[in-house]
Amino acid sequence: MIILNGASSSGKSGIVRCLQSVLPDPWLTFGCDSFVDALPKKLWSSPGGIVFDDDGGVSVGDDFRALEAAWTQGVVTMARAGARIVVDDVFLGGAASQQRWRTALGDLPTLWVAVHCDPATAAAREIARGDRTPGMAARQAPLVHQGVAYDIEVDTTHTESLTCAQAIASRLG
Repeated sequence: MIILNGASSSGKSGIVRCLQSVLPDPWLTFGCDSFVDALPKKLWSSPGGIVFDDDGGVSVGDDFRALEAAWTQGVVTMARAGARIVVDDVFLGGAASQQRWRTALGDLPTLWVAVHCDPATAAAREIARGDRTPGMAARQAPLVHQGVAYDIEVDTTHTESLTCAQAIASRLG
């Protein structure tokens, strides 16, 4: 498995698409955005689900965590069955978020990737995308990497997604 962690609009999705192109074998991709999109709408803006604050903050509740744990275990089960998987995530809890993945992964080989981006650049991307809460990228930037251990770090501020993907692919051996 490859797990990319970075703030919203940091460039993870672009790197994932490039990884699927440059890696010699087929890799599936799963991300926190697709997980959130799969949640029932009644969990959106619900204390038990996920709440997107007007200032870009994100908070999650117990129902969210229970479904997230099941989703994570499902992704890991596919990897154990032989699927090559790239995960695009936002570790809102920093090291605690990574630990949830580590617990689910057990001894499964995993490449941990930090995706950095200057907060101002990510904020500009956020505005251009138009599908993010303003302020989310800047608010998440200092949080997502706190206490997280990585095998490789890339920065999309001035580096294209393809170059980042090639650096990540080279770490796979």
